[in-house]
Amino acid sequence: MPAIEILVPKAGARLWQKIVIERLRAAGHDVGVAHALGNGGWPLSMRTASAFERRLFRRAGPGLVDLADIAEAPATAPPALRFDLAGTASGGNVPTLRLAFDGSFSDTAVLAATAAGRLPDIEAVLDGEIVARAAPMIDKREAAILAADDVLARAITLAVSLVGRMAEGMPEAPPSLLGEGGRDAVRHAHQPFLRPYVFSALPRLGREALRRARFRHAHWRVGYRFTEGPGVMETGKLGTGWRQVPDDGTHFYADPFPFEWQGRSFIFVEDYPHATGKALISAVEVDETSTASTPTPVLEEPFHLSYPQVFEREGSIWMLPEASASNRLTLYRAERFPDRWTPEAVLLDGMAVSDATLLEHDGRLWLFATDRDGYGSTSDTLVVFHAPALKGPWAPHRRNPILIDRRKARPGGAFQRIGGRILLPVQDGTQGYGGGLGLSKLLQLDESDVQLSDPTPIGPAPVGPEGDWPYPQIHTLNRVRRLEVIDGIAAVRKR
Repeated sequence: MPAIEILVPKAGARLWQKIVIERLRAAGHDVGVAHALGNGGWPLSMRTASAFERRLFRRAGPGLVDLADIAEAPATAPPALRFDLAGTASGGNVPTLRLAFDGSFSDTAVLAATAAGRLPDIEAVLDGEIVARAAPMIDKREAAILAADDVLARAITLAVSLVGRMAEGMPEAPPSLLGEGGRDAVRHAHQPFLRPYVFSALPRLGREALRRARFRHAHWRVGYRFTEGPGVMETGKLGTGWRQVPDDGTHFYADPFPFEWQGRSFIFVEDYPHATGKALISAVEVDETSTASTPTPVLEEPFHLSYPQVFEREGSIWMLPEASASNRLTLYRAERFPDRWTPEAVLLDGMAVSDATLLEHDGRLWLFATDRDGYGSTSDTLVVFHAPALKGPWAPHRRNPILIDRRKARPGGAFQRIGGRILLPVQDGTQGYGGGLGLSKLLQLDESDVQLSDPTPIGPAPVGPEGDWPYPQIHTLNRVRRLEVIDGIAAVRKR
């Protein structure tokens, strides 16, 4: 591989920059490190805010925005690429790659943006031209320092994947991440932090603390309906006729997947007891009068389970639940439907993937999921895998990660074929986790590339003649024949 020279600040190097260097070296790149002028240490306001938030949220250890020691070290050969993580290098005879945060080469701009409540994007700039763009998800929108960690986690992902593609002679980024070429949108103005932190971030933290004192942190409810005609996938609207799965407030139910068996209709859900804080999978039966049974547990593990995609294939019934806490994706087979399941195969090992969604396309099987990639949000980095058969072997797509985009990276239900189109419900994290759902069309899927359209938002429908689902924040949509299911966040007071 060609040698790479990475520039880091002599004073003020960050932990995220150190991790970029370590991961590139671990991938086999010939990496040299040189010091450059940098932005120096944090001002007192940033250091105070960091200590306050880490104590408030009980985060031990340093964050990605914290300072780190990075020693100089030469590469074994003259560099073919300079990667300026300091953001201060002048032009030279070696192609130079930089990362811009919210329009600035300084990573302190991330903290200024998150303090003000903005969602900063990241742009990769090669010799003045934007060659890739990422839209990170922020899980804790009320915070500033922890939100900056989420953004810088995707700076690591983007940096490592982009350098890997360039070293392999691959186009710099998939079309879904390409920005407008031929322009330099980067500004170098000072980004204030203290004022937006005091007048925006602190009030947000206060409002969230009051909300959590009175209400459950999250309480999802599942809706269902039988419908003969076009559903949400066809119309893009929630419409009417929704009923709710029974809920006594001690559990929440989310991630519904319907399944029909021997003329009976079932809904499999994530079942989260608030008392334990660890979810399992339960099943609900819906009769012809649209009456739903009380959810009954059918699968529990020592780790958290959710997103129970149930399907029939090769004469058996299978479940592919999310189990990212186990660092595996395990396929289960029904020994006795619907209440006895046995692990059949580990499809992915050593990866904390979320909401893996299966698709058969052009003679191969595909899995779409999100990967936390070590740090940051679980909802903004799309990875794809393919296999010749259900039990594998499963191989990563050559372009992984496919995209970094809070609007459409994380699946929100099974693929559906409608009118010659293949549609995927996708979670929109712009307003935070569970903030909304959209529909993306699959534009290309083969071993060379993966492309999804920008999502068309769904709902929320107004309560009244045009809609009767009362929860505007939804993040799962599925349908099997007549049975259609969704979920939504409800405000439930603590007891």
